Amino acid sequence: MLSSPLVIENLTLGYERHPAVHHLSVHIAPGSLVAVTGPNGAGKSTLLKCLAGLMKPMEGRIECPVQQAVAYMPQTSQIDRSFPINVFDMVAMGLWREIGALGRLSAGQRQRCQEALATVGLAEFGHRTLDTLSGGQLQRALFARLMLQDASLLLLDEPFAAVDERTTGELVDVMHRWRREGRTVIAVLHDLDLVRRHFEQVLLLARELVAWGRPDQVLVPDQLARARNMHEAFDDNAPLCEPSPARHGMSEGALKL
Repeated sequence: MLSSPLVIENLTLGYERHPAVHHLSVHIAPGSLVAVTGPNGAGKSTLLKCLAGLMKPMEGRIECPVQQAVAYMPQTSQIDRSFPINVFDMVAMGLWREIGALGRLSAGQRQRCQEALATVGLAEFGHRTLDTLSGGQLQRALFARLMLQDASLLLLDEPFAAVDERTTGELVDVMHRWRREGRTVIAVLHDLDLVRRHFEQVLLLARELVAWGRPDQVLVPDQLARARNMHEAFDDNAPLCEPSPARHGMSEGALKL
C-alpha cells in the first residue's frame, strides 16, 4: 500500500501544446477515497491518464511512491467489446504482472480469477464474450480485473456510467473495501449525490483547480458555479502560462491533505 502521499505539483497537461489541465497542485494522503468532478471537458480523464502513466506532463511533476502498483480502469466507451475474448480471460489479465505475456495460469491463479468474478456477481459469466454483457455486467468484470491487479493506487474513470442503482451500490462497497485495505482510490464521477454520500475528499476541476477538500466544503453552489464559469471562459488556444498563487492555493475553506 502507499506509504507516503501522492504528490501532484504544478502539473500542466495537454495535447499538441493545447493545455487541458493547468498548474494543478494537490497532495493525496495514503488510503484516501477521492472523487474528481467538474464540467465536461474539464480535464478529469486527462488527469487520470497522466496518473496512470499514459501521458507525460507538459510541466510539473507527479511523485508516487509505488508507480509499479497502479491500476487504471478507462471509460467503457474506450473498450472494444467486439474483441474475441471471454470474460474470464479478460479478468485474468489483471494477473499480468505475475504471469507475463507468455505465462500460463496456475490452478491457484484460476481460482483467484473465479473468486473475483464471484465477488462482483459474475460467477457464471466467465465463458461469455464481452459483446454479450450489459453495461453493468461489463463494469463488474472490470472491477474483478482490478481486484486481481492488487494495486496500491486505483484509478477509475466514470466507473458507474450506464450502471443501475443496485450495481452501483455493490461496486461502491468494493471501493470501500479497497479503502479499508489501505489502498488509494481516485474516481472520476459526475453524480454529486453519490460523491457526497461515499467519498471523503473531492477535487473540483475546471481545467484548473477550483476546490479541494471535503464534499460539504467543495460541492456548494458558489464553487460549482465558479467551475462552470471557469470552464466556459477557458481558451483552448491559450499559451502556457506561469503558475500563480491562486492556482497553487486551495480555495477558501478547502482542506489540504
